[in-house]
Amino acid sequence: MALFSSDLFPSTLSFIVFISYMGLFINQGILVTASKSKDNSYSYNTVTVVLLTEVLKLVAAAALFVKDHTVSNLFEDIVKHRKVLFLYFIPAALYCLYNNLQFVNLSAYDPTTYYLLLQFRVVVTGVVFQLVFKKYLSHIQWASLLLLTVGCIIKEVRHDVSSHAVDAQKPAGFFDYIDIHLLFIMLQVFSSCFAGVYNEFLLKDTGVDVHIMMANVFMYLNSIVCNAFVLLFKGQFFQAFEFDSIATIMQPGVLAIVINNAAIGIVTSLFLRNLNSILKTFASALELMFTAVLCWMIFGIAVDMYTVAAIFIVSAATYLYAQHPVINKAKHEAEKEVNKEDRSDSHLKTLTSVA
Repeated sequence: MALFSSDLFPSTLSFIVFISYMGLFINQGILVTASKSKDNSYSYNTVTVVLLTEVLKLVAAAALFVKDHTVSNLFEDIVKHRKVLFLYFIPAALYCLYNNLQFVNLSAYDPTTYYLLLQFRVVVTGVVFQLVFKKYLSHIQWASLLLLTVGCIIKEVRHDVSSHAVDAQKPAGFFDYIDIHLLFIMLQVFSSCFAGVYNEFLLKDTGVDVHIMMANVFMYLNSIVCNAFVLLFKGQFFQAFEFDSIATIMQPGVLAIVINNAAIGIVTSLFLRNLNSILKTFASALELMFTAVLCWMIFGIAVDMYTVAAIFIVSAATYLYAQHPVINKAKHEAEKEVNKEDRSDSHLKTLTSVA
């Protein structure tokens, strides 16, 4: 089986989505980090940025749906699939938590360390995927996931934690990472894993009959509600929409974050519809490697032996997984294949009986 087989990437579009997903996430980490002040704080309301992003996603998804349908179809589908609309509140709330914690954690960690700590979701996603889809991973698939995790750990084994006053001559140990931000990272990990797998479940099972852009409309409507609640909880709902607050967001760098994050939302839904949550973890791990290489090319940050070893291990893990990828098709596609096999068996039995 080739590395870019039809099992791994069923179509050219799925490969483009895979590459786009990685590129957008790498860009997001760099953009958010670049928007920080010298004291690692932000000059803008991060919750408002997340809320504005969800509004932009909603407008984009609705526009893409209306392009092939009508505005009346949009409202008809909302009423028709209101049960699915309600179910999307679960991943929307989890993604709301994830997106807001992203700003908190990137204020404490550099992008490479941040992506490293998020790699714990590799194993968590495997467990959640099995529980939700009842598709049990093989020993080889688990081996590739664990190998991937080891590669990501090796990448950062000698790096200092930017949020701590660690001696430059002393390698960062495990306890250098133990603080409130580690708890926030773990919250991000679990919210990302469960939201991703549950979103895939809705796209391929319960909400399989819903147009993918309508599914995005459901997600973003719920996300807007969730972020509005966050602003109310923080007592910043009205303050967030004052002229001064809006002015801080109308900066090229901040607007780039909004646009890039909106694109991530659309591409993620295409990723989960065309591919699956397990392959998404590999894309996330490869982000770490490309971030290190790009930092070397753009900023001149040296690539040490640990980075080289990590790239080799992650590449090996990716190749191993490519030989035995998880195939998780939408329910109607799986039913078509089953019916096709049944017809073939029936035809074969008929020919046998005639003979």
